[in-house]
Amino acid sequence: MATPAFTFTPSTFQKLHPAEFFRRFTTEGVRPDGRLLDSFRPTTVHHGVISTANGSAMVRIGGTTVVCGVKAEVAEPRLDAPDQGYLVPNVELSPMCSSKFRPGPPSEQAQAVSEAINRVLKESKVLDLKDLCIEEGKAVWVLYVDAVCVAYDGNIYDAALAAIMAALNNGTIKVSGGTAANDENSFKLKLARTPLSATFAIFDTTLTILADPNVTEETISDGQISITLDETGLLCGVTKIGAASCSQRVLKDCVQSAKKRTLQLRGIMNQL
Repeated sequence: MATPAFTFTPSTFQKLHPAEFFRRFTTEGVRPDGRLLDSFRPTTVHHGVISTANGSAMVRIGGTTVVCGVKAEVAEPRLDAPDQGYLVPNVELSPMCSSKFRPGPPSEQAQAVSEAINRVLKESKVLDLKDLCIEEGKAVWVLYVDAVCVAYDGNIYDAALAAIMAALNNGTIKVSGGTAANDENSFKLKLARTPLSATFAIFDTTLTILADPNVTEETISDGQISITLDETGLLCGVTKIGAASCSQRVLKDCVQSAKKRTLQLRGIMNQL
């Protein structure tokens, strides 16, 4: 008498063999959530969501939501740049947004994203920091740019960078005599460049490229690559996470897809 074969429901099979479950979809050119491999999730951008901030925005990409606020404070300039203000970006991933994060010091992921975004902002020179000088050698504006994830479903880098750029673009510093707030004496932040990114997960030995990975896809992927471009399509940075190899073909395909995605994202951000 033959031994009956075990059968699993799709949800059970997904839990026991997540990579194989996913592979059965990707071989057909789709993903379990119904998206094509190169499709990005629905995206929305809202400006001015924090009334007490100097600039703010909320970005939602699929199930990931990031709220960013910009706070301007007067500080002493750095010794090596007496006529320049400075930016202090930070990305927060707390237990509030996902059970995968724990209370306490920032996670490695939060630190890595914060460092990557800080590097892009500096190297891209999104602001002329001399515009933030109040009195050379004595006082400058420092912009604290805090991006807080309130719901996490993957691809925090794209959402956080977009929220930061939207908040800075929405930013206004009110001044009177260089220190106090006054509606008649204010200036809007002038962005020299607006870098935005598109992130891709690399899955399987076939180097299948998945645009805008959700949290499940991040978990089973072999690595991720984020392409950051400015409004002219100029490359501002490439951030790679994980051990997956990145061939010239993969990089070229990602850059081409990122150009289309960031152009689309700029259109969404400009819709007031």
